[in-house]
Amino acid sequence: MKEQGLVTLRELRERVAGGSVDTVMLAFTDHYGRLMGKRFDAQFFLDEAAAQGTHACTYLLTTDAEMEPVPGYEFANWELGYGDFHLVPDLKTLRVLSWLDKTAFVHCDVEGVDVAPRSILRKQIDRCASMGFDATAASELEYYVFKTGYREAMKQGYRELEPLGWYLEDYNLLQGTREEFYTAAVRRHLRNSGIVVENSKGEWGLGQHEVNVRYGPILDMADNHALFKQCLKEIAEQVGVSVTFMAKYKSGQAGSSCHIHLSLRQLGKNAFTGDGKLGPVEGSDVFRWFLGGWIAHAPEFMVFYAPTVNSYKRYEDLSWAPTRLAWSHDNRTAGFRVVGHGESLRIECRIPGADANPYLAFAAALASGLDGIAKQTEPPALFEGDVYAARNLPRVPYTLEHAVDLFEGSQFVKDSLGEKVAAHYAHFYRSEHRAFDRVVTDWERQRYFEKI
Repeated sequence: MKEQGLVTLRELRERVAGGSVDTVMLAFTDHYGRLMGKRFDAQFFLDEAAAQGTHACTYLLTTDAEMEPVPGYEFANWELGYGDFHLVPDLKTLRVLSWLDKTAFVHCDVEGVDVAPRSILRKQIDRCASMGFDATAASELEYYVFKTGYREAMKQGYRELEPLGWYLEDYNLLQGTREEFYTAAVRRHLRNSGIVVENSKGEWGLGQHEVNVRYGPILDMADNHALFKQCLKEIAEQVGVSVTFMAKYKSGQAGSSCHIHLSLRQLGKNAFTGDGKLGPVEGSDVFRWFLGGWIAHAPEFMVFYAPTVNSYKRYEDLSWAPTRLAWSHDNRTAGFRVVGHGESLRIECRIPGADANPYLAFAAALASGLDGIAKQTEPPALFEGDVYAARNLPRVPYTLEHAVDLFEGSQFVKDSLGEKVAAHYAHFYRSEHRAFDRVVTDWERQRYFEKI
């Protein structure tokens, strides 16, 4: 059944003729997971761009967060002249956005560009299909909301922002009610724009919240994730607040995660269910080997789960963020938490932060798990108890620099992504780390200006 908000070209044509839509946005994501693209006159889109697509500058897959082109990429550079690539609308994703006036939206593939995030995920989906599986996923995004709007927050240097909540509201309905002017609008607009919302709840930090959308095919989930973030930011702009998806926006506050739930389906059924017994979990060989591969390759693909310098400040013991590589049954201290049963049996990876690019995080998960199936990789023994207290377990990488070293040195990453794609992203993350190394921070001034 087609979700509310999703439209066909014929339905869009009727809305354009009736005057309820006059703009169509064509978009793809950059390395950071930010939506980039163009706004088209709706009639021009129907007449030409729907079939022919459009073009965008190749520099968009070589920039830093400030939109400055970074030298050193083979894909695009000054010597090559930063030409164009072709954006092809994926018309299955065409929808009308209820939070923007008279505006429709469509996700695009970047044709023939292997380094584009959606292309990277599509490659792993194709491999999944070749092995006889379909991947189903969900991503749980956490974020902080502040009373200060974006422009004023920027003028304040993003310091001393007042959160919407003033005490820890995890599941607390009273504090959540005070934030409903924003959160209810988010739920309503997502639903009306073709993204089914399950629920929302307060989280553990001051002003921290979570909105959960329904699971689905893994590419659909990545698309919905990217648009979800755009929706939250644009509605925040409209109501005069601000929202951040930083993995760790402030010391002493909980980090913001992006827990990934994933299962495989085969012949219409959950391929993870079976007669095998791993502790309390009744799973199949497919489940066991997928879990084994995902855990085994997590360090090599850490940059796809934790892409910024800030990401690694989230991994603190006793903070609800995973710090060690272990799996457990329904245990939130573990990096991999197995939940559900029967048709709902799935693996929840708690490692990614809210700053992860969903296409890359899902691609890393699929590549790792499918390799586990191919090689029949056994997972470590089920862990019971407090993972934070288990000092003998391997740790997740604790810095971006360390994670890039693991990514760049991994033959498995090169085999999974292709040599050129792996080199492209190694350069991206290495550049991100070097940019941080050149900056003098407030912490340094506070600590060293007078005291040394």
